Amino acid sequence: MSCEQVLVIAGEASGDIHAADFVRHLQQLRPGIRVSAVGGQNLKASGADIIVRNSELSVVGLVEVISHFGPVIRAYRRVVEWLKNQRPSLLVLVDFPEFNLMVAARARKLGIPVFYYISPQIWAWRQGRVKRIKRLVDRMAVILPFEKEFYSKYGFDVDFVGHPLLDSVHSRMSRAAFCQKYIIPPSRSIVCLMPGSRLGEIRRHIKLFMETAVLLRDRLGENVEFFLPVAPGLQQEAEDEIVDRIDELSRSGGPLVRILHDAAHEAMASAGLVIAASGTVTLEAAILNTPMIVTYRISPLTYLVGQRLVKVKWVSLVNLIAGREVVPEMLQDQARPENIARKAIELLENRSAREQMIQGLQETVRLLGEPGAAARAAAIASEMLRKHSQGTASDVLAGA
Repeated sequence: MSCEQVLVIAGEASGDIHAADFVRHLQQLRPGIRVSAVGGQNLKASGADIIVRNSELSVVGLVEVISHFGPVIRAYRRVVEWLKNQRPSLLVLVDFPEFNLMVAARARKLGIPVFYYISPQIWAWRQGRVKRIKRLVDRMAVILPFEKEFYSKYGFDVDFVGHPLLDSVHSRMSRAAFCQKYIIPPSRSIVCLMPGSRLGEIRRHIKLFMETAVLLRDRLGENVEFFLPVAPGLQQEAEDEIVDRIDELSRSGGPLVRILHDAAHEAMASAGLVIAASGTVTLEAAILNTPMIVTYRISPLTYLVGQRLVKVKWVSLVNLIAGREVVPEMLQDQARPENIARKAIELLENRSAREQMIQGLQETVRLLGEPGAAARAAAIASEMLRKHSQGTASDVLAGA
């Protein structure tokens, strides 16, 4: 039986999902391997031993590790102590760059190989970090097609493994079945409202989304249904914020907005339109072939600073991957209910506009590669483990 040991660090909920799939494939390739993790329920379910719960990091709203010394530094010290005591054969990092790069620096000093699965989005801002990553990371697997070219400009050869969402995004029911389950006449339009997966995002967007729903109901009457799928693991405080806004809307005579749990993909696949805060959900909608409007609001100061630092032309992953505007983006001052509602009506009623966007979405999804990202990443990790094992054996023989 293998005595190899791996530490996986996935500091956020989405990373926990992708990391768990990676672990399952790695276990198939290297039976008996021991996996420990900084992660959540998905990694735990995959068989990993959780040494630090990722909720200890995410509860503080981590944006920059340096801003949150308390829980982050305590978690960091526990991870470093574990590395010193256990000396795993491989450290696997999943996104979450501020924390992960600190750990990678210590792993490098301890002689532990480092594999980065799912590159942090340094191509968007603070691109200079690529030099640090190149110094600290032995191998990297990227999931967006343009990332390989980005890293190659810095002389860092990385592996494009495809996007893990291609394996996980699918609907478990047809539109007809969805309409039957939620008692919706099949002729009605369905609009999915996706205001974000974090408390801060929801607080910035929920009023905007509710006001947009009011305008759409005024224009379309009873021919539109609204659903708001909540993200798995959403903070209770965030869900309470959504419920309060929907109750307020209902009391004022506004349209009914139904909250859904564990049915986001089914709702998006059945919808005629998704209105989404920029994030991974835009790729999910693209994979499901659903037209969308992307919006986002941040504080005026953050926006002002971002204009100077951000190096990309678009914010949505769909447009970034396509290299052109496939979906409309309404950001900051343009993110107003009347603007979003106007575009929404066009996409719901103009067949030509819908078909053109769907074609663009399909072309974008093809650029994501083939399913099997986690399996390919696990194969890279397995190769690194094999080389590490051979190197360790050689060192032992040399010292004999």
